[in-house]
This record gives sequence, structure tokens and C-alpha cells, in this order.
Amino acid sequence: MFNNLTERLETAFKNIKGEARVTDLNIANTIKDIRRALIDADVNYKIAKEFTDKVKDKAVGSKVINSISPGQLMVKIVQDELTELMGGNEAVFNITGNPAIILIAGLQGSGKTTFSGKLANYLKTKKAKTPLLVAADIYRPAAIDQLMVLGEQIGVDVYSERENTNAIEIVQNAIKEAKSKNRNVVIIDTAGRLAIDEVMMNEVAGIKAAVQPHEILFVVDSMTGQDAVNTAKAFNEKLDFSGVVLTKLDGDTRGGAALSIKYIVDKPIKFVSSGEKLDTLDVFYPDRMAQRILGMGDITTLVEKAQAQFDEAEARKLEKKIRKNQFDFQDFMEQLQQIKKMGNIKDLLGMIPGMGKAMKDIDISDDAFKGVEAMISSMTPFERANPDVISQGRRQRIAKGAGKTIDEVNAFMKQFDQMKQMMKMMNKMPTGKMPGMRR
Repeated sequence: MFNNLTERLETAFKNIKGEARVTDLNIANTIKDIRRALIDADVNYKIAKEFTDKVKDKAVGSKVINSISPGQLMVKIVQDELTELMGGNEAVFNITGNPAIILIAGLQGSGKTTFSGKLANYLKTKKAKTPLLVAADIYRPAAIDQLMVLGEQIGVDVYSERENTNAIEIVQNAIKEAKSKNRNVVIIDTAGRLAIDEVMMNEVAGIKAAVQPHEILFVVDSMTGQDAVNTAKAFNEKLDFSGVVLTKLDGDTRGGAALSIKYIVDKPIKFVSSGEKLDTLDVFYPDRMAQRILGMGDITTLVEKAQAQFDEAEARKLEKKIRKNQFDFQDFMEQLQQIKKMGNIKDLLGMIPGMGKAMKDIDISDDAFKGVEAMISSMTPFERANPDVISQGRRQRIAKGAGKTIDEVNAFMKQFDQMKQMMKMMNKMPTGKMPGMRR
């Protein structure tokens, strides 16, 4: 996401950074390049113009022309304005009711049902809630089946009434069920259509009127660009929803929806979602997204993801093993499993400043570690705990068991040795000062 926009903006800033002397003309040309980049990213012209006018006014007010680092100052101004355009601050998500009622709306194919499952998983694992999913799509049996499968995967109950054709009645019964079983969050997956129609709008508005939800989230397929923004406007006029969810951010999207939707409907983006895995849901932070758009990475989110997966006691135990030069293949395998839980590898690398552009044309599969895992799995427990005993004969057996060549096993062993040598250097650091360990 945003790759093309990031490149275009970098080019615009590079032009002004490369000037020996910055003038009003230089700034005007840079502003024009930024505006073109936004429009090409499927941002509405009116929004793009208003945005760049603000940037220009701030640039002149900040005396960019006389600045020692005009390019850097321009980047900072654009970053601040992008953050403001997308909402400024993290939006509040209201789950204070008992039960808190969350209504999910959107067109068919936008990712509503998958998001409902992801949200239930997020609230269960991150917020210690006991959610109940409600299948309120009375038109599409497959939607009920899909929600049932998702509920089973995350261990959350799903309420449905397959024979009932009254969505409002189903939802009211589900809330009674939630109260009787002490479920403190109710997530209602409503019906979608291929296009906006009056029946769908009236039905979801009827559900809203009947149960007075604490949150109404409009789910948007970000790959539909400006169409998504127009759809959001139509839904908002009918529902007055409380927030937006952007799905499919891992697709080939130009980012126009993310940049435009807050401006058009004046409602915050609350969550962003990518992929089908049920743990790929993130709270939306405008400032972090602005950093990613400008190629600055997103270290804060990366650290948060790591802290969510790495147990502090285990981290201390691992640190002791590294200090004693006892890090083995079993430790390595366990660390790989933790990294995989953090999400898509390419997305994670993209959060490191400067890596987004470098990773653009590199395809890194979620299965990237499979070969390494196969080699470690082909080792005996003794070999995993004692890497130094793995002779050439053992390596040949490991290669055969993993379906790899002896050269691949040798290369992996060499890389592991190099990693251990690097860890030895850490032994010289004072205790408690190893990078990345939380205190």
C-alpha cells in the first residue's frame, strides 16, 4: 500500500533538497508535484488542492526559503498535514456498555464478516472481553457459515437463527442471549449488497434504531478507492456511523480511501485490516500511517507487535543463554515462531525506516521460514541442543529429511555460526544492557 505515493513524494522532496538555493518557485513546483502525487493516488482533487494549499501556507510561514534544511522542514510540514487529514489522533473505541453493542455495516465483498471475526478476536485477546458474534445477514446463508467457521477458529460463540427472516428480531434475541450468558460485547454482522439500495439501508437503520449500538463501524474495501469514499458518504447520511474500518490494505491500493474518507464524512478511521489471518487487525494511528506514507517506517507499531508476542521472562532466559554462548537451534526455532505470530514478514520489514522502498519489488512469502524450520525439525533433540556435534554425515541426513540439498544445509549452518559469533560480541556488554530487552 502507498508504494507509488511514497515514491512520488520522495521525488518531490528530493527536488527541493537538491536545490542550492530555495525560492518561492522551488516551493511552488514541489507543492505542484505533491498535489499530482495525491491525485494519482486517487485522492479527490478538491482535497488534494486544499491539502497542498495548507502545506504551502505553512511552508511560507515557517520560512522554508531561509531554512538550513528546507527539504526536511517540508517533509515535517507534509507529515503533520497528512496526520491531520487522516484524523489527527487515535479515535476512541467505545466498549463500555454491558453488553457493548457494535454494529458492522458495508457493501457485500468489503470484508465485513472477516472483520467481525477479527474484531471479536482482538477484543477477546487484547481487551479481555467475552464477545458474542451475531449472524444478522438473512439473505446469504454462506455469510452465516463463514461467521460460524471464524467463531470456531477464535473460540467465540456465534448466534444465528437460520429460519428467521427478521434481522431486527434476530439481533434483539442475540442481545438477550448475550446478557443471559454474561457476554459483554455483541458484534452484529449485517447483510451487504453489491450496490447501495434502499432495502439494505432501511434494514440496517432499523437495527440501529432497535438496539442503539455503542459503535457503528462502516467497513470499506480500500482497493475501491474513490468509490469507497462515495459509498461511505451514502451510508453515513443514513446511519451516522461512528467510525470507519479500512480492509484489504495489503492489496494493490493507491491509498486514496485512507487519505480522503475522514475529510469527506468527518468520521475517524478506527481500524485497518489486511489479509485473511484473524490476528491481522490494527488500531488506526494517523501519525504512524503518515510516517509510513513518507517512507519513515513505523517503529512504534513494530515494537508493540514484538512486545505482544515476546514474554519478558522468556526474554530474560534467552538473554542468559546468549551471554553463556548457549543459544541453540531449539531457541532459534522458538524465536522464528514468535516472529511469525507478529504478522506478514514483508509488512514487518516495511515498518523499519528505509526498508519500505527496498522491499517494494521483493516478494517475501509467509512461508519464507519453512525451509529453515524443515531443517531444524530434521535434527534430533540432541543435535538441536548441541549444534557443534552436527558433522557432515549428520548434515547429509538432515538434508534428506528436510528435502534440501547438502549445500543448503551447509549454508544455513554457516549463517547460524555467524549469528552466534555476533551474539558473542554482546557478551562484552554490561548485564542488563542488551538491546531490545525490556526493563
